[in-house]
Amino acid sequence: MKMPGNMQSMMKQAQQMQQKLQEQIAAIRVEASAGGGMITVKMDGHKNVLGVKIDPEVAGDVEMLQDMVMAAFNEAAKKVDEESQSKMGGMLGGLGLPPGMF
Repeated sequence: MKMPGNMQSMMKQAQQMQQKLQEQIAAIRVEASAGGGMITVKMDGHKNVLGVKIDPEVAGDVEMLQDMVMAAFNEAAKKVDEESQSKMGGMLGGLGLPPGMF
C-alpha cells in the first residue's frame, strides 16, 4: 500500500526524530548521591550504571550501606527519567500533540 507523499514525508521525519531522540537519551549522564555524598552512583540514559563510589566510613554498617545504595540508584534512575522526558518534550513540542501524550 502506497502512502500519499505528504504522509511518507511525515513518517520519515518521525523516524528521524526518533533516532535523534534515542541518540540524545544515550548521551545522558547523571550522578546521584545518598547519605550526604557517602554513596554516589553514575548512570547513563539507558539506566546502565557507569560507576559507584562508596565512602569507606559506611562500609561497616551493612544495613545502612544497603539503604543508601538503593536510595542513590533510585535517585539516579529518577534523574534519567526526568532528563529523558525533558528531551522528549522539547522534541515533540513542535508537533502540536496534546500535553501528556508522551
